[in-house]
Amino acid sequence: MVKFQFFSGIVTNIGDFFTTANDPSGCYKLMSVDNGNGNMVNFVIEPNTYFVDHAMVRVGDRVTGYYDGNAPVPLIYPPQYRALVMVKETQNQNVKVDFFNSQLVSSDGMLKLNLAPTTKLRLTNSQRFTGNPANRNLIVVYGPSTFSIPAQTTPYSVIVWC
Repeated sequence: MVKFQFFSGIVTNIGDFFTTANDPSGCYKLMSVDNGNGNMVNFVIEPNTYFVDHAMVRVGDRVTGYYDGNAPVPLIYPPQYRALVMVKETQNQNVKVDFFNSQLVSSDGMLKLNLAPTTKLRLTNSQRFTGNPANRNLIVVYGPSTFSIPAQTTPYSVIVWC
C-alpha cells in the first residue's frame, strides 16, 4: 500500500535524468525543490508522474510533490524521490493526495469529502470514473473547507488513482 508523503517548495532546477548510460531520450526529468528553510529534495519525474490539471511546471514555480514513503530511496543528499503526483500550487485551490476510507475520510483523519452532483470524478487518464471512490487512493482538488476535525469539503474534482 502506498503511504503518501509530500514535500513543498520552489522549483530551482529542472534537467534531464538518464536512467541508463545510453539514454538520450529525455523522457525522465530531475526536478529540484527547495522549501526555503534549508531543505531540498530532488524529484524524479517519470512519464507516468501525474501532474494535477496537466500543469506545465517551470523554475520558480511553487510545487508540492507526492511520493511513496514506503519506497526505497538512495542514501544521498539531497534526498531523491520518485514523484507519483506533482501539484503546481495555485490560489484558491487545495490538493490532497491520500487513501480515503469507506466514509471518504483521509488516512490521516484530517479531511472528509462530501461529494456533490457537480463533483467531477475522473481517472488519471481524464476519463469519467463511474465506480465508488471510497476505499481508494484519491487526488482531491478542493476549495474552501470547514474548520472542524476532520475538515469537510465538497471537492471540485476527485481523481481516482487505480
